[in-house]
Amino acid sequence: MKHVRIGGYGPGIVTVGGGLTRVTAASFLAAHPTLPVLYAVGELERGWLTAYEVRGADLAPLDERPSEGDSPCHVAVDPEGGLLAVANYGDGTATLYRLDERGVFAGDPIVLRHTGSGPVAGRQEGPHAHQAVFHEGLVHVSDLGTDEIRRYRRDGTPLEPIALAPGTGPRHFAFAGSRLYVAGELDGTVTLIDGERRTVVRASRREGDNAPSHLQLHGDLVYVANRGPNTISVLRAADLSPVAEVPSGGDWPRHFAIDGDRVYVANQYANTVTTFRLKDGVPEPDGEAYEVESPACVLIM
Repeated sequence: MKHVRIGGYGPGIVTVGGGLTRVTAASFLAAHPTLPVLYAVGELERGWLTAYEVRGADLAPLDERPSEGDSPCHVAVDPEGGLLAVANYGDGTATLYRLDERGVFAGDPIVLRHTGSGPVAGRQEGPHAHQAVFHEGLVHVSDLGTDEIRRYRRDGTPLEPIALAPGTGPRHFAFAGSRLYVAGELDGTVTLIDGERRTVVRASRREGDNAPSHLQLHGDLVYVANRGPNTISVLRAADLSPVAEVPSGGDWPRHFAIDGDRVYVANQYANTVTTFRLKDGVPEPDGEAYEVESPACVLIM
């Protein structure tokens, strides 16, 4: 049976229909691909990672390690389940940990530090790692501070990064085969990179400032959460043409998760996770919402 787990800046990880697992600043959660193990960041100046055994609706601590950086904001596990990556926003460090057969941390971390900056004053004074994604045997890390998708081999060997337009501020991103989709937090855009072709569109068609947060592919559509307009945009994956833009059900949609035909949106400033049904790919409110203090991530597992 699947459960909805919600992380954020409240007292801990909330399991809908279950209880509260107390942990500080668990702003992002990830699931092991084959084991009943959940990983949470502790978004602190001295960042932390915790592994939990999933026992139905309950979580039991398994192991913990430092994130080796400042303010970890994202964690991911490779599809084979043997490697974990964490992105530390504060200082831009990305860190890799080997995982053993139980899903706990094994050996010394591989610490990937970075340098660089961008043109946006106050936001791009240095590197700011924001998300880690495993794709085609490589680790990809978005860097809001340097306008890059950094690339590494699994042993930490750096490769040539994918450069984005200055001031993009890449946050979350996703691959579909050779295509790369990137949400630009600082310029309010979505970028599609397909070989030599690049398409850039506004993430929201609403007036005013927009700081896109999470981006996810589902079928032949791209979904983007827009903070400021407080909407979810639906775009065609082929060319980023607009399909729909709907209210997120609250204030400051930090993250969302899609599970089948349901969408769960973490509206951070509204202290709610609002649920939707997909109808022809467009989210429609289903009247349900969960009260959660400062939600920042939704994980279905």
